[in-house]
Amino acid sequence: MAEEVILRFDEVTFEYLPKKPVLKEASFSVRRGAKITLMGQNGAGKSTIFSLLKGEISPKSGKVSLTNNPSIGAARQTMAREHLSLRVEDYFATAFKEKPANLRSRISKVLEAVNLEASFEKIVGKLSGGQQARLLLAYALIQDPDILLLDEPTNNLDKEGIDHLLTFLIMYDKTVMVISHDADFLNCFTEGVIYLDVFTHQTEIYVGDYYSVVEEIGKRVEREIKKNAQLEKKIIDRKEKVNFFAHKGGKMRKLAQKMKEETEELEENMVDVRREDKTIRPFTIPVQEDLSGEIIRLDKIRVIKKHEPVFCEINKVLTRRTRLLITGPNGIGKSTLLRALVGETQEGLHIAPKVRVGYYSQDFSNLPYDQTAYKVLAADLVEGSGEQELRSLAAGFLLTGEVLSLPVAALSEGQKGLLAFARLVMLKPGVLVLDEPTNHINFRHLPVIADALNNYDGAIIMVSHMPDFVNQVRMDEELDLGKLVA
Repeated sequence: MAEEVILRFDEVTFEYLPKKPVLKEASFSVRRGAKITLMGQNGAGKSTIFSLLKGEISPKSGKVSLTNNPSIGAARQTMAREHLSLRVEDYFATAFKEKPANLRSRISKVLEAVNLEASFEKIVGKLSGGQQARLLLAYALIQDPDILLLDEPTNNLDKEGIDHLLTFLIMYDKTVMVISHDADFLNCFTEGVIYLDVFTHQTEIYVGDYYSVVEEIGKRVEREIKKNAQLEKKIIDRKEKVNFFAHKGGKMRKLAQKMKEETEELEENMVDVRREDKTIRPFTIPVQEDLSGEIIRLDKIRVIKKHEPVFCEINKVLTRRTRLLITGPNGIGKSTLLRALVGETQEGLHIAPKVRVGYYSQDFSNLPYDQTAYKVLAADLVEGSGEQELRSLAAGFLLTGEVLSLPVAALSEGQKGLLAFARLVMLKPGVLVLDEPTNHINFRHLPVIADALNNYDGAIIMVSHMPDFVNQVRMDEELDLGKLVA
């Protein structure tokens, strides 16, 4: 007996704007219990597929079918702003139409499943980025869904958190669909890939682990390019003969017409070679002029030990071209340290006067969601820069004119990340404060970003849980907050 198909897309077309489809006659099916990755460039329609499955939007044409009305639980990429002020218990209550009598018991079970300790009274916004990532997963699990949808679930998770999540997903016996740019994570449990082509707006199905699928797509591209080269050679040869015979008259002219028709057929047979995910252009982050002496001084930092704050005396000074990596487990206070430094809200953390700070926030909370992407960049225009430079810079980060006209709230998380980097370039900062700068960023862009950071001439203080990225960036010193309270 064939395994039951739990969901199916039959020639689904969807568009947010008229005549600009995100999906075009997309077709695929997923069997019950499968572990599937959605793969494709930013804007290809991955999150749109999740929204269609959840019934938040409806297709323009085609059909989305769910077998036996399965329940669906979804873990968002980031915590919704309206949930940040809620207590943990109240946050989980929003997962239900009516608050269950055994809610606290259910919360305890899902928090244990995601390896998170958090009191029911804790305010969600007070949790670290890694703790919020685990909370988002627990929120999906508390609904005991037949289909679990995960959107960038490893963002902000430390190694322990990622390992725990992997173990959970491998043992999970229900259907899972994942969107992620973390290739190593995907390769550990994926058994199939739905590839979304951002140019044709269609889907392709591949069986196998993530790396095998990436390799298979690469080989297919090579075959398509080779086939096109052979056809192009024939077409050029035919066109030369058509031109020669067309001027001979009589039977030769008829032959020329026949060959012309055959040439047109050959052109139609040219394979539409997929254009691989575009990579952002190499870029430089200019440093603030007249920068000298002490830029950042850390005298005292706040660290969380057994859920209580502990203040540690340290002596760290950052000057031009110095770089400090902040490490430690989720919940110890890394992001809180960076926020307090940038906001100058804690004694013992100092940024020199008149130093421009380029801050990459892991949740993009420093981006004005109600403003257009264009206005966000224009606000950081410094003397000597103009609109032409702005638009050229934006294009290098794959932010088209259409994207620039949208409010930040309407951008995908990946586009927000690229906008944040473009903003750093416009700002010409004296120091970069980077909190998980790989979050939501396509892995193809990471070497370009690493090069830009290595060539940056100011100071850098960074938090990142992605070892492969950290290894590409020159860092002078590491401050492990976990060792301070060991």
